[in-house]
Amino acid sequence: MRIMIADDHPLYVEALENLLRSDFEIVDTVTDGSQAITAAREKMPDVILMDINMPVLDGIEATRQISTEMPEIKIIILTSFEEEENLFRAIQAGAAGYLLKNLGGEDIIAALMELGKGKNPFAPGLEQCILREFQRSYRPRDEGTAHLADRLTGRQLKIIELLLQGLTYREIGETIFISERTVKYHVSKIKEVLGVHTQEQIIARARGENPFGPGRA
Repeated sequence: MRIMIADDHPLYVEALENLLRSDFEIVDTVTDGSQAITAAREKMPDVILMDINMPVLDGIEATRQISTEMPEIKIIILTSFEEEENLFRAIQAGAAGYLLKNLGGEDIIAALMELGKGKNPFAPGLEQCILREFQRSYRPRDEGTAHLADRLTGRQLKIIELLLQGLTYREIGETIFISERTVKYHVSKIKEVLGVHTQEQIIARARGENPFGPGRA
């Protein structure tokens, strides 16, 4: 996995490089969001670890521009800030994950490994923040007054939460003590309610594409 680091704290960048270089290829390090966009075009990394507060252009706007122009690049926000507003702004911008800098080195490496398997890494507890906002804010496109929570069961909402954590149908079934077949049934019902066709679209909605976009609630 080829990784680029975008962060304006040199000591942290040095420590992160030392942590990751034995398992990953570090293709570049940059210190502001504008540099991140330019370097992404030149180096085309698989993953960018992006801080939020950087000079010239902040990490969220850089994430937005890179995700729009180069959607194949996965961006993980790696920041000191746990505010829900930053989390939702990052998701809107196209971030594939959101981790906190106070995580241990093994946790960061594990998160990158999970990303390589197609799972979206979030710091512990943040999936619940996303789900709460999903429940609070979502309106079906064709029924502007109906809340999502009024149309899905508690079990189906729990399945969405576990999908956000990257669990497979089998793992979800083991977690909530139902069969894999029953999980598939509930996922099909969730698709009907959301008006989508794939599991990826369910995750995209829950991560913020529809619930948290301006004018879409």
